[in-house]
Amino acid sequence: MINQEFIDIKVEYQQFLSADQAWHYRIIPKKVSTEKVTFYLDSKVNSVGVQEELELVFGRTVELESLETEILQQTLSRLYRRSKKKQQKDTVLSYSNDDFVLELISEAERLESSDIHIEIYEEKCRVRLRIDGKLIEKYIIHKDEYPAIINKLKIRANLDIAEKRLPQDGRISFSEDGKNFDIRVSVLPTLHGEKIVLRLLSRDATDININALGFEETQLLNYLEGVKKGHGIVLISGPTGSGKTTTLYATLKELNDEKTNIVTIEDPIEYTLEGINQVQLKEQIGLTFSSALKSFLRQDPDIIMLGEIRDGETAKMAIRAALTGHLVLSTIHTNSAWGTISRLVDMGVPPYLLAGTLNVTASQRLVRLLCNNCKQKKELNSSELPLGYELPYDIKEVYEPVGCESCHYTGYTGRKALYEIIPIDNYLASKVRESEYNVTDYLEQKGIRGLDQIAFELLAKGASSIEEVYYLLMTN
Repeated sequence: MINQEFIDIKVEYQQFLSADQAWHYRIIPKKVSTEKVTFYLDSKVNSVGVQEELELVFGRTVELESLETEILQQTLSRLYRRSKKKQQKDTVLSYSNDDFVLELISEAERLESSDIHIEIYEEKCRVRLRIDGKLIEKYIIHKDEYPAIINKLKIRANLDIAEKRLPQDGRISFSEDGKNFDIRVSVLPTLHGEKIVLRLLSRDATDININALGFEETQLLNYLEGVKKGHGIVLISGPTGSGKTTTLYATLKELNDEKTNIVTIEDPIEYTLEGINQVQLKEQIGLTFSSALKSFLRQDPDIIMLGEIRDGETAKMAIRAALTGHLVLSTIHTNSAWGTISRLVDMGVPPYLLAGTLNVTASQRLVRLLCNNCKQKKELNSSELPLGYELPYDIKEVYEPVGCESCHYTGYTGRKALYEIIPIDNYLASKVRESEYNVTDYLEQKGIRGLDQIAFELLAKGASSIEEVYYLLMTN
């Protein structure tokens, strides 16, 4: 279990300090008022002179309370996560500062956050950051400051600040200190006001390497074999945030050369890659996946990437493009690689056309990995596994998260992509054509492992925990 020896403080007290200040002075705010601040101070730090310096820094009366070093260290690591780029310093976010929005985005980028949630409730407003797939509450915003922050973001995203009844979507181009990236802005009217979600986008795809994504050797060979056919469809399934777009762009990077015309239609454009013609979806003016695909076919493309197949019209257009000699790459929301077949048939794609165009179908998930510095071995308790789950082979012990400074006391560090790759050979194509979808035995004979099997292997090796792979084991 995660070690719980840390001080749990209010978010509004936490945000009184920057991470740089907290680590420098080795302090944690216990209580904050307009006149006085009480800090926990590392018991190993000599308090002589520290109090006076803090009073000068914060302009308030300061009281210090000694706290055991180990507890303070864990609290600092959990609440004041420092960026991996040590040269960068954290900023104290001031709500009276017009640069609040820029400071917030800069901090999120330094902490490698994928999304910023700015939301309002009856009693409070808050900011949460999604880091390693999990939301972390970072700041509390005063309700009277909230409308101004929302309006600043809407203005930057070229949205209508007078419209507060309907959802709106926009985009912000961010440039600071040599960093350039785009941000997708989504505004949603809620019971107490507008909520905004910012997604940090357009990371340069030049550093993405398909060999480093997490494919097993056989999986990568099967996947690339389907990709290099030059025509047909390659589909990747998985939930939002499972890394599908990263896999697609790693694939496009492999295929990108001066002899190939590659066009994409995306919502949003998450990566940029030199040599690829990228189009942003704009449904409000009629630029949908299906309409863009019709235009693409008049652009003499070799490879077409559709951000997602959402409906029957887009699915049929993708099939038509594949039939006319193009390679089509796309994503689709299904629970498994083979489940993609029935999903497309439900969308109205004739099985015989699907059998003749589908090259490879893949499914992927992202799983957090246990911190190697602190993970702890324990005896396997079968009651912690999904109801009715049968172990592929017997194991006696598993590992669980503990938490240490190197993992910010989360117990996890980094994530790994898990893949299920099914190349569509003649036998599987015949099954698709005949609408016979029970092919489990054949896939096992071919050595094609499901996500549940790969997830169990991670558990057995001690790379991840039961809680992290639980939902994948349920697909057994």
